[in-house]
Amino acid sequence: MSTDTTLLVNGRHETFSADPETPLLYVLRDDLALNGAKFGCGLGQCRACTVVVGGRPVLSCLTPIAALAGRAVTTVEGLSTPEAPGPLQQAFIDENAAQCGYCIAGMLMRAHALLQRNPSPNEAEIREAMRLNLCRCGTHLRILAAIRRAADRPDTRRADGAQP
Repeated sequence: MSTDTTLLVNGRHETFSADPETPLLYVLRDDLALNGAKFGCGLGQCRACTVVVGGRPVLSCLTPIAALAGRAVTTVEGLSTPEAPGPLQQAFIDENAAQCGYCIAGMLMRAHALLQRNPSPNEAEIREAMRLNLCRCGTHLRILAAIRRAADRPDTRRADGAQP
């Protein structure tokens, strides 16, 4: 049974009608036209659907909207705009970290959550944070380099994710 639900997504209150057990991914893509998070496996294994909820990476394909009441959701679209990439996104561009691009939104969101918790992670912390996200194109080394590059930039350290 569908009910009206309001979520805080990328700093905006968004209202839509959906069954409370609907996965967040479907609402983001189908109701809110936020297509950054991808449907990969639908089982929480690839992590292409990763978004940030309450400062933590969350698998939107497995998270029902009923579990999100009162919690802020950030998608890759909430980090910046295509015309003005944020520091983390610019680091991914500079390192040529995307090949097909399918996993990149999930990678960016997991890296964003890491850098918000720990603005200067060491190599082991970066690898641990990113180990579960899959890139079928094999750009993991460039993705790790991008995160290291972003961690070295002082403008990536804003707690709210906004650009200075």
